[in-house]
Amino acid sequence: MILTEQLNRIKERLKSKGYKLTPQRETTIRVLLQHEKDHLSAEEVFLLVKEQFPEIGMATVYRVLDLLNELHVVQKVNFGDGAARFDLRQANSPHLHHHLICTECGNVEEIMDDWLLPLEKRIEREYGFTVTDHRLDFQGICTECRVKERDKNKSNNKCKAVS
Repeated sequence: MILTEQLNRIKERLKSKGYKLTPQRETTIRVLLQHEKDHLSAEEVFLLVKEQFPEIGMATVYRVLDLLNELHVVQKVNFGDGAARFDLRQANSPHLHHHLICTECGNVEEIMDDWLLPLEKRIEREYGFTVTDHRLDFQGICTECRVKERDKNKSNNKCKAVS
């Protein structure tokens, strides 16, 4: 149900900008919606789309992703792993959500709250600069990696004590 609502919103966005929801676009959008939390690369999107639409080419998927990025349906993001990834923008939010990126395991967690709106207002007030969008990524070490490191250190200390 939610998937259909999101697809319909994106279809309306395309239509309002003079684009049709072609089968290639619809399949690509469905893959992005089904894997919303995965922050897929273009190659990953292509492989998933190809499972459902075997005759589609990589260039077509790239064109669809570029169009969706241009229309602010998705945002092209880079989490430092060398791959451009695609993140769906929330329908009711003027900005992209924020991310916590673990530099150990590469896990990406999303922060849906927009903590920067007061800062945007201050920037506009103090600098006369109108912010049209922003993105905030925090890089660090996630809880799971910290626990693994702590456990590894405990294990190493026990080994040293036994020696």
